[in-house]
Amino acid sequence: MAAISDADLKLCGSHVGVSIGPDGPSQMALEDIAAFRAVLDSVVLYPSDANQTVQLIDAMRLHRGFTYMRTTREKTPVIYGPEESFEVGGSRTLRSSDEDAVTLIGAGITLHECLAAADELAGRGISVRVIDLYSVKPVDADALLGAATDTQALVTVEDHWAEGGIGETVAGVLAAAGAATPLVSLAVSERPGSGTPEALLAAAGIDAAHVVAAVESTLSRDS
Repeated sequence: MAAISDADLKLCGSHVGVSIGPDGPSQMALEDIAAFRAVLDSVVLYPSDANQTVQLIDAMRLHRGFTYMRTTREKTPVIYGPEESFEVGGSRTLRSSDEDAVTLIGAGITLHECLAAADELAGRGISVRVIDLYSVKPVDADALLGAATDTQALVTVEDHWAEGGIGETVAGVLAAAGAATPLVSLAVSERPGSGTPEALLAAAGIDAAHVVAAVESTLSRDS
């Protein structure tokens, strides 16, 4: 009704994903991206650190309409400076080179797992691109299609059910453009339990170790 009525409504969800840890599955929103992406003319934002959150709150304030921000309960390292700006519909490429074999795409908690995986892969001689897809809707299709052209495969990593999340957002962009670049989607696939954030990310297959394994498996299939 808010969207149909053209209401200027701002929402924020904080208890999202398995990364909240010991509160267990009853408190882990794993369908929120899908639900709010489906709202007419909605905006869905997913910051990864404190400075980005502040800037995107300001972007929410300036945008008139239905806007949802997915935040992270777990403490995350600060990777952006306080003066960096972020716009609705944008993304940020944090790692990039001419030798990139695969592109890792994450947001929120999983962006940090992608960065850790990129460091591990670099030590193994594999260069990867890392994209922070902080604006899930509208999405930065140009950045995704550029990565699809420049690298052999895309790997999305999300603390959310596979249905309607980041992986399907990226798949939609590729399909609309007729891109044939392989896409591997890592997402929560089974009902989680209660535990530490690290243990639950690993159990869901969306931690850095699983990202590394997915990249190596993808490259081995292509070789």
